[in-house]
Amino acid sequence: MDLDKLKEQRDKLTICELPISEKELCDRYEKVFTAAVNDVLREFCYLQQALPPSIMALREDMRVAGIAFTIKGSKNLTLENEMQQRAKMLEAIREDSVCVWDTSGDEETTQWGGIMTMASKRRGCRGAVVDGGARDVKEILDQDFPVFCKFKSSNGMLGRFRMIGYQMPIMIGNVFIYPGDIIFGDMDGVIVVPRKIAYDVLIKAEYIKENEKEIRDMILEGLTPTQVVEKGGYF
Repeated sequence: MDLDKLKEQRDKLTICELPISEKELCDRYEKVFTAAVNDVLREFCYLQQALPPSIMALREDMRVAGIAFTIKGSKNLTLENEMQQRAKMLEAIREDSVCVWDTSGDEETTQWGGIMTMASKRRGCRGAVVDGGARDVKEILDQDFPVFCKFKSSNGMLGRFRMIGYQMPIMIGNVFIYPGDIIFGDMDGVIVVPRKIAYDVLIKAEYIKENEKEIRDMILEGLTPTQVVEKGGYF
């Protein structure tokens, strides 16, 4: 069996350049909304980019866009050098990133807490998305740090769960996530935008946001749904 093609697809860690800075890209994504981005991705034939709906913001008004800093882990009882490994991961976080945890489906352990929030925020991290749990929720909220997760629990990782690696391809739900992809979350959930199309998707999402203002104006003016559609609107 020739696995070269599959290996090439799974291990594509080359991060392509963007026509604008990562910071500007992320700032502009935070001004649109995930539904518009999802609709644009559908135009690009990407239909499986939304993370499972169980992953939601700790507080509804949270929103974040950033560059994927991927982390993979699973249930594990071993303790040797666990904290040292975790420290190295935190020191590798880049500015304007969003930490994304693939927990291998763990439903008992929290991978994010108050101290990790403080440490990553000092590195310039913009938020965290966890296919698992969070704790120290009040401390996270007090730091005004966007966290999206499946559940809250007091269970920490140590002795229950262990990181396997970071900045590697991961999968959450049906979505492949590569380091450098764009992670965008708001009250409708979290979506992943492949880096190679991130700028083009943003331009179209910004257009949708402006166009929907016109559609709302048509409705407020009393146009019927049919008339709105005839004028290029949609529902």
